[in-house]
Amino acid sequence: MDLARAPRRMTALPSWLLAQAASASGRIVAAALGEAGAHRTHYAVLVALDERGPMSQSALSDSIGVDRSDMVRLLDVLGDDGLVVREPDSEDRRRNLIVLTPAGRARLRALDRVLATAQDDATARLTSDERDRLVDLLRKLLGA
Repeated sequence: MDLARAPRRMTALPSWLLAQAASASGRIVAAALGEAGAHRTHYAVLVALDERGPMSQSALSDSIGVDRSDMVRLLDVLGDDGLVVREPDSEDRRRNLIVLTPAGRARLRALDRVLATAQDDATARLTSDERDRLVDLLRKLLGA
């Protein structure tokens, strides 16, 4: 997006600028993950399981904001790749827990490297301090 060609009133709107930045950075991240044979939801599942441990499919859906009906297909793909497994929940035999496998941890480490490069590309015009400040401001804006 060439801001010089956009209407001035638009470039003064934080919401419009956020949307443009989100769109541009989203394309960078999607392309990087695509080249690695992954999708942002794959990464989100692996991260959630790595940080929080085994959890139900329902809790995982809620954790990363993926619709429960989409989660089944997503877990099937990750399971077929050997990155996650479904194991019976010892506390409730009616449900399964989704568990990150050692291959899933290795894949997550590889995707972490891919995303680090994509984040650098998406924020290349910012200094390190500006990037940290942007993250702080976005967290504040989102209520974190």
